Amino acid sequence: MLGAALASLSPARAGAGDCGDAAALVQQAYPKARRSADGTSFTLEPHTSITSTLPESEAPFGLVCKIWPAHVDLLLVAVPLIDRANGDHLHVGDIELLVVDRNTLRVRQRLLQPGLMTDDMIVIEKVEFDTGRYALAPDVSAFGLRIEMAHFSLTAPFTETDLRLYALADDALRLVLDGLVVAGHGGDSDGSCAGYFHSSQVSLAISPASHHGYHDITAVERSNIDNPSPDQNGECQSHPGKPVKRTYRMRYDGSRYPVPAALKVMGL
Repeated sequence: MLGAALASLSPARAGAGDCGDAAALVQQAYPKARRSADGTSFTLEPHTSITSTLPESEAPFGLVCKIWPAHVDLLLVAVPLIDRANGDHLHVGDIELLVVDRNTLRVRQRLLQPGLMTDDMIVIEKVEFDTGRYALAPDVSAFGLRIEMAHFSLTAPFTETDLRLYALADDALRLVLDGLVVAGHGGDSDGSCAGYFHSSQVSLAISPASHHGYHDITAVERSNIDNPSPDQNGECQSHPGKPVKRTYRMRYDGSRYPVPAALKVMGL
């Protein structure tokens, strides 16, 4: 519905539950993949790994699947392709997105996204689909992929959730929105109380206006700050600032929706 909010900032976790027989999915999509002895992972030449099932504690490097409500005959699958990893929270890898026929497991569309599973000090915590009603045009639906990153530090904590939108049109899957920050938290602290912290959340809505055949997308950012400090008794007290609301309009340029500079993912 035009003008309605599209995406919850905390969408339902789209994990391995919708994958069904995850191993069969992998074998259908990657016929040359070699299955491990315990049956939980696959290897592609020369040394790329695909994990079909993982304990929850080891997420997000397993398959992520979600039935697409806009096309209930289709299953959305995100396949982390990990090139290498070590114990220092360094992973190097890509994500391949698959649109799969639920009845036959045949891959209808696929799109490789290089580097999306690469992390370092800021680690990937969660990967999930966002299947809000992204009706970009009368015959074009889109879905989102959210990646949550975090840096765990007492003095400089950081979390960020990034959104990318993919449109299915003319029998092809395309990236149309690349790296929009929809939630974030960070700051600096002395480790006990005093510091400065900021947080933000972004909600999206489809606008009736359109450019190049696709509806505009409105992004509303709500941000807050806090400057905690100890009181005269040594108790830590919060000192929040006035909440700030900013509205942005993203217009399709014929290829993508340019992301406002203030909402861009780091490094883009």
